[in-house]
Formats: sequence, structure tokens, C-alpha cells
Amino acid sequence: MPQVLKVAVAAPIRHTFDYLAAQDTPSGLLNPGIRLSVPFGRGTRIAYLLEISDVPDVDRSRLKCVHEILDERPLLSSADLELLRWASHYYHHPIGEVISTAFPVLLRQGKPAVIKGETTLRLTEQGKWIELDLLWRAPRQAALLTLLRAHPKGLGSSRLSELDWDWRAGARRLAEKGCLEIFDAPPPPDSWASGGHTVAPFSLNADQRAAVETVSAAFGRFTTFLLEGVTGSGKTEVYMQLIRKILERGEQVMVLLPEIALTPQIEGRFRTRFPEPIAVFHSGLSEAERLNGWLRIRQGEASILLGTRSAVFIPLQKPGLIILDEEHDASFKQQEGFRFSARDIAIVRGRQLGIPVLLGSATPSLESLSNAQKDRYRHLHLPERAGTASHPRLQLLDIRNQKLSEGLSPPLLAAMKQTLERKEQVLLFLNRRGFAPTLICHACGWVAQCQRCDANLVIHSADHRLRCHHCGHQQNIPDSCSGCQALALRPLGLGTERVEQALESHFPDARLARVDRDSIKHKGDLERVLTEIQSGGIDILLGTQLLAKGHHFPEVTLVGILDVDSGLFSTDFRSIERMAQIIVQVAGRAGREEKSGAVILQTRHPQHPLLCALIREGYDAFAVNALAERRAARLPPFSHQVLLRAHAADEAAPRRFLTEVCLLARQSAMAPIDILGPVPAPMTRRAGRYRFQLLFQCPRREPLHALLGTIVPQLHRLPDSRRVRWSLDVDPVDLY
Repeated sequence: MPQVLKVAVAAPIRHTFDYLAAQDTPSGLLNPGIRLSVPFGRGTRIAYLLEISDVPDVDRSRLKCVHEILDERPLLSSADLELLRWASHYYHHPIGEVISTAFPVLLRQGKPAVIKGETTLRLTEQGKWIELDLLWRAPRQAALLTLLRAHPKGLGSSRLSELDWDWRAGARRLAEKGCLEIFDAPPPPDSWASGGHTVAPFSLNADQRAAVETVSAAFGRFTTFLLEGVTGSGKTEVYMQLIRKILERGEQVMVLLPEIALTPQIEGRFRTRFPEPIAVFHSGLSEAERLNGWLRIRQGEASILLGTRSAVFIPLQKPGLIILDEEHDASFKQQEGFRFSARDIAIVRGRQLGIPVLLGSATPSLESLSNAQKDRYRHLHLPERAGTASHPRLQLLDIRNQKLSEGLSPPLLAAMKQTLERKEQVLLFLNRRGFAPTLICHACGWVAQCQRCDANLVIHSADHRLRCHHCGHQQNIPDSCSGCQALALRPLGLGTERVEQALESHFPDARLARVDRDSIKHKGDLERVLTEIQSGGIDILLGTQLLAKGHHFPEVTLVGILDVDSGLFSTDFRSIERMAQIIVQVAGRAGREEKSGAVILQTRHPQHPLLCALIREGYDAFAVNALAERRAARLPPFSHQVLLRAHAADEAAPRRFLTEVCLLARQSAMAPIDILGPVPAPMTRRAGRYRFQLLFQCPRREPLHALLGTIVPQLHRLPDSRRVRWSLDVDPVDLY
């Protein structure tokens, strides 16, 4: 009889499905970890084979045969599948969607698991001779033709993506007209290797050397290390010397980074240091580039993997070490769909594979510090900056009763002037883009609000637009108040655009650069700005958290943080921890080489106890006090949380649904569990949908997961379940 194939399908369904193999299928092709094409509903879906059985879960006569076997060999090993099963169980998420997360998009779509060449455009004979005047109504098609005529061998998508306009639509139209061909060029055999000249390793100080020796001694067995090093202490050098030792063992290294913005900079350093092949995996790459990186690390052709959050699932042929830099960063937690923590997955994976995991940060999360105190992690310290660099001087500047110029106090402006006169660079930090966060009528108090969100529209003066940073809605800035028709509209609050205009007025001769998600739009923009900063082409650098970590600016000697207070008072208990981390990270950009650095923090609360502890005694003292507050309040890491969110176009439906869940949970709980809510989310209406949430909290994980294991399979049966969309967030880092 045909074998029964138990498969997972990427759908919000929490069980597997049974199919039959075709009668003539060789048994050697049926191995867990392969992809299949299967009939599903009225269509066809990609499925993942989990196991083979002789006994189906339903009557055999009801089973359908698979359409096609897509892989001759498994793409996922038994260890990979074990990790994904664990993740599905821990996060209570459908197994098919969890497995799908482990694959790049092209493999999810059923494309062949072969290294793909770069999408390339090349003119046909017709395209070479067509008159550009014929395209006067299609300027982008004409521009693309002109560009390709200068490159007769064609241009690849990586080069085309550097354009500041969308070339894809024009390329499709020209291809339909027969003017160009679109094809996949075979990649050069060494296109993914580092090659070139390598930079010799730096000499280590005693603390760096101790860290390298301690981690090296654990090669071949599981241990989690927390490397706490002040900014500029040379954590990356520790990583690279450990990587060299792993490569000499013939093994692979996975390096996870929180932000795409950090990846090109780290990649550049790695490629000048290691001649071995490096695979890169993040959302800033094309789908073909992501597929190629995934396959090369899986096949063992690449020795080093550099990736962001989702790269934690990529199969490794010869794993030796996992490094997770900036481990405290909230970007390691997926906030939509399958809400996993890459940091926690990395630790579980290291334990499963029997290899060490190294977590690095200048400002470790309170959870990691708690784990180090409990000896779950081995705590390593780099207390001094590398080389001759000294710690920057931190100064709290009380701006109460001071006359501010667009958020800039007179003492800060004076310090900037002195710094620029010394031909040194200044970095100003404000984590709010746009011109101003509010447009208000000075006559009647009307405020421009988003019609779909409980949020104000943000002024973007460069485009003369009001934008919602939550749902994306935008509109022109009105000339008059829609409430009283007065011509008295005023911007309220500060954004980077507004500060930029003030800086241009105060320092007209200074070279200024603004770095935020409005000014950095295209691939390569950030790298160009960073290169200009490091070459001395910029005097004042103004930016958001894109500049907060990982960057080395040797000539920056003054850092100004314009709004320290925004993190002191928030509905989220984690906000003050994030404030402290970002202060330390931004301050760490100052004085990284021979010149000493200073950091000025503008505040209206200079006596705040946690802020004072941070400034006077450092992050460790802040963490001690913050952990004491968390313990007293029974908040993580001294308890464990699960957040159930629900939203709908109807305000009553999510509240009713969560009330039903609350009743079910109280009936099912076998141990004391705090069930808080349901309550409206801090932003109740977003993108036209009303959002409510229910929080489960318990000192131990086991009762929480036992309760979830009982109630989650029943949620779809609740009367209001079809009227809402709901999601489960285990160990949430954002309660917003």
C-alpha cells in the first residue's frame, strides 16, 4: 500500500495533513525535510514532509496523492526539524508557518533549490535602435534605455537597485515591446567569496584575550556566554578571532545582527579579514541573493553566515559557533506572524547542536543579566575601550527654564561651536523623524489626527505632507484649520527635519547630514553617508536610532541627545531599559580613538533616580536598580508573560472574544496564573481596526504553557473567533 506522508502546510492550521505517495514513487525519495506540491482545498500548496507512516489519521480512502516531489534530498535535517517543532510548540504557532519561516521566499514558492543567477537586463537589437522620442510619454522607459545603451553587456538587479527610481515597471513594458530581454545571468564562481587582501588581526588586551580563551575552551560543547563590553571595547575583534579559530577547525559560524543597517559595515570588515566564503542573508537583498546565501551556507560552501533575525533557522552543514551581536536589541523579536525571539532560538539551537553561543552587548538586556546572575550564562567583561581611547564624559543638562532653539539649548550650541572650531565632528540624536509630531491650531486647539488610527499625523515639511507613521496614510498639509477655518496652524514638537533647519541657521558653514528612514531610502544610501562621515566630509551628523550602535566615527568628539525624557514615562515597563540602552549606545559614538569625547544629555528631570544611576555609575548600576524594581513589581525576568491580541473593524468583537478566552482560561488553569484584561491596547485603533489584549503572567513558564496547550486549540470554536483576528505573543517585548 502507498505510504502515508504526514506533511505541514504554511497555513494558520495547527495540525499536520496526511497524503499518499504515488504508487511509482521510489522510497528513497521520501525523506523528512523535503518539499512537496500537494492538492489543498481548491488549489495547490507547497508542503513540508515531516514523517512517513503506515497508519493515517483519517480513513485512507479520503487521502489524496501528492502532485510532485520537489527535492531529491532533504533541505532540512532531522536536527533542523527538531528545532522547528520545538519553536512551534514553545510559541504555540502552526507548524507549517514555522517551517516556512526557515526557507527563503523562492523555496516557499516551490522554486528549485539551485543557486540562482542575478536578474539581468540587456537590450535587444530593436532596443538598441528605437528612437527615444517615441517614448516621450514614458520617461522612465527612456531613461532605462539610455542607461542600458551605456552597458551593452547588460546590467544586473544589484546595480539597478541603486537607482533612486523604480526600474521594474519600465523594464516590464520594454520587454513586452521587445526592446530588452530579462534573464538570470550565471553567477561568477567567486562572486560570493571574500577574496582580496586580508587585514591582520589586532593585538588583544588582557580582557579581550581572556574572553577569546574562555570561549575557545568551550568549542565542541554547549555553553552560553554573555560578553558585556563597553562601547569601543573591541567586541567585534573578539568575534573575529574566535571565528578564525572555528574556521581552522573546519566548522561554520553563524553571526546574527539586529539591523540591516549594520550588516554592510560588518560584512565589509569580515571580507577584508577572512578570505573564506561569506554568505549574507537579510531582507535588504533580492530574493535570488537570499536564496543563494541560504543554499551556500546549507551546502557548506560558505564558512561564515552574516544575517538578521530569520537567518537563525538556516541549516548549517558543520556548525561550530553562534554569535549574536547587540543581543539586547528588540529587533531580534519578530513582531508579526510567527512571533519568535532569534536570541532564544539561537540558544536552543546551540544546545541542540552542542556548540557554544556568544551573546554580545554593551548594554545587555535585563533578562540576560538575570540569567548570568543565576549562572545560566557565563558572564565575560570588557570594561575598557580598546587601544588608547577613553570613556566619554557624560553630562546631564537641565533645560528647565532655558530658551530653546528648536530643541537646542544654549549650552549645547556653545559646545557644538567649540567642537567645530577644533575641526572635530558632532553627532546629535533625536529618535523622531519628520518635521514635527503634531500640527495644531493656535486659535481653537484642533489637532490633525489620522482618521484610521488613534494617533496624530506627523508633519513632513520637505514633501509638504502629513503622514501617519502607523498605517501609512498621508495627505497634503492644509492651509487652514478644519475646525475653525483659522489660518493659525502651528507645528508642535520636534522631529529631525525641524532640527536640521535650525542647525542650518545656527551653523551655515557646517556640512550637515541627516540620517533617518526618510533620508535613507535606497540601497547604499547609508553606506555612502557613513563613508563621508569617516572621511571627514561631514561636520554635524543628525539622526535617529539608525546611528545608535555599531558605527565607528573616529572624529566624533561631541554627542548631544536632545530628548532623554521621552523614555522615562511610558505605559510600557521596558521603556526605561530601552532608554538607558540607547543612551549608552549613542554616547559610545563619542571619543572612540585618541581624542576624548563628551556627551550632553538634555533633560527636564535631572534628579530621576534611574537616570542619575546610569550617568554617574554606569549601565551596571542602572541594571541593578532596574532589576530590583522589576523584582518588586513581579515583572520579567521575575515572571513570564504571554500576550493575546485581538483586533477587528468592530470595536465590540475583540473585547467579547477576549472575554470568552478569559472565561475559558480561568476554567482551565491548573495553577495560579494572573490573567489581566481584556483591555484596549495603548493605541486602541490602528489602520481602522480596534485592538484589545489579554495578558497572562506567571512566575513559572510551565503552568503558562500548560494552559496555552489546553486553550489555544479551542480558540477557533469560540463564538466570536470568526469575527476577529488574533495572535499569540509568548515572551512579548512590546505591549503596545
